[in-house]
Amino acid sequence: MATEVRQVVRHQPPDWFTECYTQSTNAERQRSASHQVRQESRFLRNETDNQTKWDQYSNDVRLADRVDHIRKWKEILERTLGQLDQEIADLSEAKELTEQALEAKNLPTDVAIECLTLREGRRNIDVVQDEPENQLHKEVEVIDGIKKVLQQRIADSFEQLCLLQEARQQVQADLQDKNIALGIDIDQYNLSDRSPNISYKPDALRVPKGSTTPQQWEDFSRYNKERAEAEMKSSNRLREQIHHTLQQTANDQEAQKQATEYAFRKRIHEFERAKDELEWQKKNTEDEIAELENDIRGIEEAIRNKIRPTKKAETRLENRTYRPNVELCRDAPQYGLVDEVKQLYASKHALEEKLKQSQHALDGLYKNLQRLNDDIALKANSLRLDNQCLDVRQKLNPPAKTNVEHNLNLTGIERMKSAILA
Repeated sequence: MATEVRQVVRHQPPDWFTECYTQSTNAERQRSASHQVRQESRFLRNETDNQTKWDQYSNDVRLADRVDHIRKWKEILERTLGQLDQEIADLSEAKELTEQALEAKNLPTDVAIECLTLREGRRNIDVVQDEPENQLHKEVEVIDGIKKVLQQRIADSFEQLCLLQEARQQVQADLQDKNIALGIDIDQYNLSDRSPNISYKPDALRVPKGSTTPQQWEDFSRYNKERAEAEMKSSNRLREQIHHTLQQTANDQEAQKQATEYAFRKRIHEFERAKDELEWQKKNTEDEIAELENDIRGIEEAIRNKIRPTKKAETRLENRTYRPNVELCRDAPQYGLVDEVKQLYASKHALEEKLKQSQHALDGLYKNLQRLNDDIALKANSLRLDNQCLDVRQKLNPPAKTNVEHNLNLTGIERMKSAILA
């Protein structure tokens, strides 16, 4: 059975050559494009690898610089924190010394008031507003003024301590943040492509809330440092003022104490002189009384001695009146006896008058002696009270240092506590 031949399109040779050329050209063009893509991909791969490595290196350098910067500020803040702690300790000690000095002023006040109370025991003319009393009142005023100054210094110290504590808290908080940030940046610096704890993060390019600029970051730490330094400077000035106040108040109190005790010693000397003078007058008065009493006894004896001569002369006169008649003559014996009796009367009257005067003088001497005794008792009482005041004021004298303590202080091994304020 005959087969049917399918009709096939027949192409001309030029078409065939054209197709071959087209295929060859297309192949070359595709290979050229592929080669271009390959070259560009290699360039891009190399470029991106280099860029990635450079970026990683740059960020490693930036992180290292940042770590150094944070570490520098961390050291500055740590040093500032240490200085703050030392300043707080020094100011606290200065405040404690001031409080001790204020508490120590209670004893001088009590002593001055006790002395004033003791001197109220003076009596009569000895109750005078003398120099010791004036100095005691002045001493109370000086101590009250010192107390006010010390209380003000304590209040200033408390306020400055609060400011120092506030500055310390800010520095400490900043330092804690620096430690956390330093730890984080060191960890980031130590990360590598092979680290096990790296992963994709959601929204890694976000800007965290509360982010600051490097300038703001440095300004914040610098402000904390400068504020702490300013507060420490103020604290140092305050400690110097406290030291000056403690020394000045101690000098003022000591000067007033010396003035008061000098006034007491001077007044005691005046009392002793007055008492010695009164005792000397008393001795002379007693001697005078003894002599006057002896003279009174002599006058009384003289008056008694005039009795018998008077009786004798009067008896003679009386008996001669019994002469008879013309024998009752006013003869020389008669005149003599009359003169004798008159003289005896005059002598007796003179002696009796002198006896009255002597007794009156004796009464005056006894009264004066009593006044002298009373005044001596007053002076003895006042002298005892002032001496007792001086004994009470011995409480204000510090205990005597031993030779060992004195040598330790001189050699500088042991200094006074107030030296830490200088």
